[in-house]
Amino acid sequence: MNAQALTVETTPIADVRQLIPLLDQRQPLLWMRRNQGLAGIGTALRLEFSGPTRMTDAAAAWRAVVANATVTDPLARTGTGLLAFGTFAFDDSSAQQSVLIVPEVIVGREDGQCWVTRIWPTGGAAPALPLTARPPGDEYRISLRPGTLTTAGFTDAVAEGIRRIAQQDLNKVVLARDLTGHLPAESDLRRAITKLALGYPDCWTYAVDGLVGSSPETLIRVDHGEVNARVLAGTISRGTDAAADLEAALALATSAKDGDEHEFAVQSVLQSLRPHTSVLATSEIPFTVKLPNLWHLATDLEGTLSDGSTSLDLIAAMHPTAAVAGTPTLAALALIRELEPFDRGRYAGPVGWVGADGDGEWAIALRCAQVTPTGDVTAYAGCGIVLDSTPEHELAETKMKFRPVVEAFG
Repeated sequence: MNAQALTVETTPIADVRQLIPLLDQRQPLLWMRRNQGLAGIGTALRLEFSGPTRMTDAAAAWRAVVANATVTDPLARTGTGLLAFGTFAFDDSSAQQSVLIVPEVIVGREDGQCWVTRIWPTGGAAPALPLTARPPGDEYRISLRPGTLTTAGFTDAVAEGIRRIAQQDLNKVVLARDLTGHLPAESDLRRAITKLALGYPDCWTYAVDGLVGSSPETLIRVDHGEVNARVLAGTISRGTDAAADLEAALALATSAKDGDEHEFAVQSVLQSLRPHTSVLATSEIPFTVKLPNLWHLATDLEGTLSDGSTSLDLIAAMHPTAAVAGTPTLAALALIRELEPFDRGRYAGPVGWVGADGDGEWAIALRCAQVTPTGDVTAYAGCGIVLDSTPEHELAETKMKFRPVVEAFG
């Protein structure tokens, strides 16, 4: 595969303190947690993929890009040198393109070290360094309202999902609904991104090709042969005071329904990763993770790669997990296509970044909205449906999960 030759130079810089003000207001590229991460500016290279092989095609294309690149990287640390931001569609048949975007300029910030990477076509001129913070655009507030699937339509879909599970067609299915709205012309997406980052600092706040959100779930992290993942499945709303909050966390930790849903998700990830690892371990029992608006049931996984896979290879092997599709996978995907009257696009697909060595960090695109160039906004939230689910409870859970995006835009 022939790939455009790129020249890449990384240089250490003084602390930039804030990444979001450096971004383009309409086409931001960001991967950040607790004000540490990567900000991308401009586009040096854009690669698009679609269909069932979109992730393996991306892995092959990325290897070709790396092979044709000339990289100067004195820091040689995670996040420096050549890298691409990526976001991938959930479904094989999605009309939404999956992309890898190599920015012209990347600003990184981690553990007191800051750097800038410039990327340009070999033989051309190096891009300028626009490291001046840009003031935010005018404030805006929009209302997000039910989209293709109404609330009544969603509860009907959940009821049908429970019926199919009772018939033993499958064990779990994740069903989602959508909210839609429209941004005023020239709205500054950095305003919504800032609200997400400030409100959910322990999540991955991301912006890639119009997909913006804050995900609590690390799909996979690959760093020098070591892999880490965090599986989240099982949810309950936070309590109104300290006592009620503790009671909610205990109820989640002891819930048979949430425990079953969580175990399906953990086993799905283990099954996907075992062929690629020599060592793979999980936390002994699920633990509760606290977010500003809800509790999640979580399990951490750690392993050692044994076959030279890149992070792109691993997301191809792992997606879709039971946490966002269900189990068995093929039966769950078929039911999702039957009961959801919309294309999920990149919702619940992998979003993150990949470096020249194949290392990278990828989350599941949750708590997110896709913003089109014309300003149309579509947000998504879903729930894992098992035999003990009830439609009213699942609808309430989607409302909790919509809260980050609804508040960020509203």
